[in-house]
Amino acid sequence: MHIYPLKSGRGIDVDSMVLDRFGPRGDRRWMLVDETGRFASQREMPVMARLQAEPLVDGLRLAMDQEDIEVAVPDDGKTLFVNIWDDRVPARDAGPAAARWLEKVLERPLRLVYMGEECRRLVDGRYASGGETVSFADGFPLLLLSASALDELNSRLTQPVGLDRFRPNLVVEGCEAHAEDGWRRIRIGDVEFEVAKPCARCAVPSLDQRTGEKHPEILRALASYRRGADRQVYFGQNLLYEPGGSLRVGDAVEVLD
Repeated sequence: MHIYPLKSGRGIDVDSMVLDRFGPRGDRRWMLVDETGRFASQREMPVMARLQAEPLVDGLRLAMDQEDIEVAVPDDGKTLFVNIWDDRVPARDAGPAAARWLEKVLERPLRLVYMGEECRRLVDGRYASGGETVSFADGFPLLLLSASALDELNSRLTQPVGLDRFRPNLVVEGCEAHAEDGWRRIRIGDVEFEVAKPCARCAVPSLDQRTGEKHPEILRALASYRRGADRQVYFGQNLLYEPGGSLRVGDAVEVLD
């Protein structure tokens, strides 16, 4: 299991997670935005793969190379509107000290923002009908991937890659490669999930999550056998659930439908 405290920052392995209405608690509640308020990601800034984010009790610690900064969760008095894909949502500005630090290490003007409890960013209504909400994740609160799917990809590569390139929250073992493509409803531990849609992949899997170095052969290999009729390349499944509940590494996965 993995969380990503900062959108497009480095991920963290966890032994357990609590599921709130945003997704796994602590997952993608922080984000970087440019001067126009648009979100920043590894797609345009591969160097963000080197940016480490560690959740603190009341904030976030950012580190890159030999530089680091601790930032408190901003209060709701410093609100601005930010753009993430087609959504425009309120976010709390983490302040000028964080912005100065980011400009120093990333060499471009950026601001750090936080999604407070007051924000309600809805999941795309084509796939969710219960008013489900999501954090600063691309579109869904959870991404699931089977470990065997990575094994299948690696069998097609000269140099194997790790799961971190695909940034999943949940990794399932003990099933065939891409078995998750046929799942519609599953139970993990005591929590039931709807499998909303397959995850269309962008350029991020081609980036080394330690260095930011690009390896385009990974996407070429994926495209050779994972391209859909719409020409998108798919790898993994997005999940929805009723808020509440928790998961632990080792929980059994049961396919309900």
